[in-house]
Amino acid sequence: MPALNVVDHLYHQNVERLFEAVRDLPDPIWLDSGKPRSLQGRFDIISAAPIMLIQGEGGITTISRQSGSANLVTQSSDNPFDLAQQALEEMGPVPDDTTELPFCGGLAGYFGYAAGRDHRLLSKSTTSSAQCSPDNDLKNTTGLPDLRLGYYTWALIVNHQSSKAWVVFHPACSSGLRNDVMARLSAAAADLRNNTDDIDGKVDSDKSNFELSTLFKASMTRKEYNWNIAAIKDYISAGDCYQVNFSQHFSATYNGDPWFAYKQLRSALPSPFSAFMAWDDKAILSLSPERFIKLSGSQVETRPIKGTVARGLTVDEDREKAIALMNSAKDRAENLMIVDLLRNDLGKSCEPGSIHVPKLFNLESFANVHHLVSTVTGTLSENKTALDLLAGCFPGGSITGAPKKRAMEIIRETEQVERSIYCG
Repeated sequence: MPALNVVDHLYHQNVERLFEAVRDLPDPIWLDSGKPRSLQGRFDIISAAPIMLIQGEGGITTISRQSGSANLVTQSSDNPFDLAQQALEEMGPVPDDTTELPFCGGLAGYFGYAAGRDHRLLSKSTTSSAQCSPDNDLKNTTGLPDLRLGYYTWALIVNHQSSKAWVVFHPACSSGLRNDVMARLSAAAADLRNNTDDIDGKVDSDKSNFELSTLFKASMTRKEYNWNIAAIKDYISAGDCYQVNFSQHFSATYNGDPWFAYKQLRSALPSPFSAFMAWDDKAILSLSPERFIKLSGSQVETRPIKGTVARGLTVDEDREKAIALMNSAKDRAENLMIVDLLRNDLGKSCEPGSIHVPKLFNLESFANVHHLVSTVTGTLSENKTALDLLAGCFPGGSITGAPKKRAMEIIRETEQVERSIYCG
């Protein structure tokens, strides 16, 4: 098997400038640890210019492959998780020459909420007495595909625990792309050596590169919102479900480059599992404290968050809010429901008897909020893949409700706009 090419790179705790060096390449992506301001987080992963794109919309998945100067395109109505697995197998196994690297080339991108909804074959019909429209056709206001994945053949890896960084090249990476990437990153590293202003991750003072041209506006009226909440309560009273994570959609128009908005957001809300990805005229800006699933070798871990309270303005108030959250019967009950749901989801792909809950209702504090976080672990079965695991758990129970399938059907009936990347 061809070996990875791993090149040492300058470590710097502020990775913004390094991403800016490559973000004009096709399909740039940054899996962002939120450093240097985030208290959690370990790795930053940056890449661009994938050699394969997998995009799904309306039940049809389109796969575009580069072959020399040609672009080969195929389409399929098969399960997109299966198609993603086939793409990985087509590229061959990723060399694992080192255990220090969280990404050595492979698929990166997103599965939107609809990808999980559709593959679960949810019914639109209702048998409850709740007053909801049973055939609610959700509006896709974002214009985003249901899923978009790229096969990336290089990555800049920054490990903030060991204060080390590397550029990793998969054997499938072309020499032209390799030389271009190294030239860009080397120039950015030289700039960082000579510019001490970036040490603290300062945000550009010029904010005129992005601005909202309208205020955010909800897609449903207050009356509609209250009506849907009442309908969900009727479903719960009727025994259809225990909880539903109901959401509403907000939108606004803007001028400028979303990248500058992302820099402002990550400065205001540093989160260990954030991400920025862009293509054509579209961009995803995501800031999250929650990692859905971690797979290390055969060891599986999911850490659902259920139970949140804002941080206090003083030390005493902060402590009181944390204690109140830990003692909240409502929040603990919601957390426990999702833990049970995830134990069931992991059971589809993990060895029988391997699923455990080492932490239940654990308090974790972030820049702006306290969370109740539980940990569920398991051992992946030998005949299952990482994508089998993801498909079996997708979408996450903490953003659907319990039981999951019925909660998702109720979400489809009560929400008016397709969730898209949100909750995917």
